[in-house]
Amino acid sequence: MEILEMPTAEAGMLIRRPVAEVFEAIVDPAITTKFWFTHANGRLDGGKEVRWEWRMYGVSTKVRVDEIIPNEKIVMQWSDPPTTVVWTFTPMPGDATFLEVRNFGFAGNGDEQVNEAVGSTGGFTLVLAGAKAWLEQGLTLGLIGDRHPKGVPGR
Repeated sequence: MEILEMPTAEAGMLIRRPVAEVFEAIVDPAITTKFWFTHANGRLDGGKEVRWEWRMYGVSTKVRVDEIIPNEKIVMQWSDPPTTVVWTFTPMPGDATFLEVRNFGFAGNGDEQVNEAVGSTGGFTLVLAGAKAWLEQGLTLGLIGDRHPKGVPGR
């Protein structure tokens, strides 16, 4: 019998900042809004539900934190239908952090799940690149807002 793995989005990035700083950038919306969503009604915390907004697109999502281990891991549910997102923070030499994110549990048939995983991989890759630019250089690149600009055919 063949065992099929569920489609999983995976992205990772070395960020040359200490783990505590990278962790805080994901849980504190005052920082996260510099490179990802535009608004949030609170910081990520265990057992808590918050709302993230991308006002340039007129969309939002609920985020529920299932597990949080400071400076190590965040497990959350988000989207509708909900999927699981696992953030892993690995300390690296030179006060750097390897930040990895995995997103899984997509709904639909096999092709739909694969399409969602591919799209999520691209999205999280942009989030990690934006986090790297902000945390290392203080640059806001606008990657998320520029991903789907108005006026592009098919958007």
